[in-house]
Amino acid sequence: MTTIDLPDTVVRPDDMGAATPRDDQPNGAGLLAAGLSATALLSACGGGNDGVTAEVATPKMQAEVLRVETTGTSTVTAPIAAADASRFLAQASMGANRALIAQVQAQGYAGWLDAQFALPASGTRWDWMASKGYNAAANKNSEAGFDAAAWRKLITSPDTLRQRVTLALSEIVVTAIDGLVGLGWRAFSAAAYLDLLEANAFGNYRTLLGQISTSVPMGQFLTFRGSIKANPSTGSHPDENYARELMQLFSIGLVQLNLDGTPKLVNGAPVYTYAQDDVSGLARIFTGWDIDLAGGDTSTPDFMRRPMKQYPAKHETGASTFLDATVGTGLGGADALKAALDIIFAHANVGPFISRQLIQHLVTSNPSPAYVSRIASVFNNDGKGVKGNLKAVIRALLLDPEARQAPPSASAASFGKQREPIMRFVNWARAYSATSASDAWAIGNTSDPARRLGQSPLRSPSVFNFFRPGYVPPNSGIAAAALVAPEFQLTDESSVVGYVNYMQHAVASGVGDVLADYSSLIPLADTAATLLAEINTVLAAGQLSAATQTLIVGALNAMPRGTAAARLNRIYAALTLTLAAPEFIVLK
Repeated sequence: MTTIDLPDTVVRPDDMGAATPRDDQPNGAGLLAAGLSATALLSACGGGNDGVTAEVATPKMQAEVLRVETTGTSTVTAPIAAADASRFLAQASMGANRALIAQVQAQGYAGWLDAQFALPASGTRWDWMASKGYNAAANKNSEAGFDAAAWRKLITSPDTLRQRVTLALSEIVVTAIDGLVGLGWRAFSAAAYLDLLEANAFGNYRTLLGQISTSVPMGQFLTFRGSIKANPSTGSHPDENYARELMQLFSIGLVQLNLDGTPKLVNGAPVYTYAQDDVSGLARIFTGWDIDLAGGDTSTPDFMRRPMKQYPAKHETGASTFLDATVGTGLGGADALKAALDIIFAHANVGPFISRQLIQHLVTSNPSPAYVSRIASVFNNDGKGVKGNLKAVIRALLLDPEARQAPPSASAASFGKQREPIMRFVNWARAYSATSASDAWAIGNTSDPARRLGQSPLRSPSVFNFFRPGYVPPNSGIAAAALVAPEFQLTDESSVVGYVNYMQHAVASGVGDVLADYSSLIPLADTAATLLAEINTVLAAGQLSAATQTLIVGALNAMPRGTAAARLNRIYAALTLTLAAPEFIVLK
């Protein structure tokens, strides 16, 4: 694990009013940023004060390509504004920058998606780790290399849409590196799992279910690796962990759903999708699966990359009944698994259950039932009779009118989502071309909420992800409005201040040798409104309110200007304050 030196005194959760800025940081930026970030939480929860308005210079809307509008009998093309392209990229990528904004403007939303779908995969985490020597025997019982490989992909891979979908899938069909135990090589097991998700990000969800169900990482994490058929003489039973979570979290959910994702009700009550007998019946399918050493041993991590194999003597060949269907007797393990997954995938819940979560991860926490219904319909039939086509689903949900409408007014408070901490960090890194000169990418584990981001790739505390899709902040405006806010499960006083401190240091000093390039901002730095307008467009999709812009511009105007050092300090302050602003943290 890499140790990161954070600012000595910026803002601390127990003494927010008494912090003293470091000499090498913009005066007051830490305090102001923490205040903005706290305002974001209050505003999103239904509190705070948003009654201040002011006139602030805004960026000139830049041409993009073509949104089609019809007037009478003529068809008119309207350019996509830079801020609209940035908003689209906030949903469809790991983060906007000027080059990507220009691509969206030149290609249009659909054209940009087509270009991203056509991009080849950008190499695997596994191969990069092996090339760096992390597969040396000395690393068998460490996590060395994984964090670097994960962050490197998120920050630099040109197939940015694929990376965004991979991150979303990793938070739906969850494993976590801390649970990949019993075989050593945890870093490679984690890398193999993310590589598997990436390989299927634009594929078919049924194929993905089959591959995770035979993957070593999932077998480790949900403990069915080595599960054996029941033994009446000892009273042992098959491991039920994966059978339960496969249904509850990865496919059908707990209650029966309508196509629009709303619960089916009988006499006003929801109807459960499965019971304990279904779990026990399905668990019989997952017996006899274990690692495939292919004539080798565990002295290298290679076996982690291969699917598990069947050991027939350990597999239950009797009938397995679940979800009102039966996998018959006498089938081998692979055939039984195929039959079982076909039964699950045929369930009417899969389309709305998975589609709604993908919308939540990419676009909005509270999609309308009509939005869910449209995307679930594509999940169920991509137009060619194929169910589970993720490419078609991703395309439909990002081009849907509910995603592409202009940012709603304050009256449409249900639209939008909090950017999860990983996304906030990578949005900054991508916006300003962060690189690691040594190719070490020594960002490390950023899970600590008090000193880092409070979230780190593939480091969920449990199979239920960092945040639940139905999470409601207690005693909040969100709860009063009967809405959900999944990412707020990561949000508390400690994580708010920890994030601001971490980002203030990252912006000004980098993380290890991961440094951003601010050359595009330096010519703008002496004019506060111009500098903020550019940052607002690229990072915040033009969504900073007039009141927030006034606050930030005032802080920048109080700082020195005219020298190289002063310009950098103004850039650091503008970025830190934007990254802490309510309208950046909560994307509309």
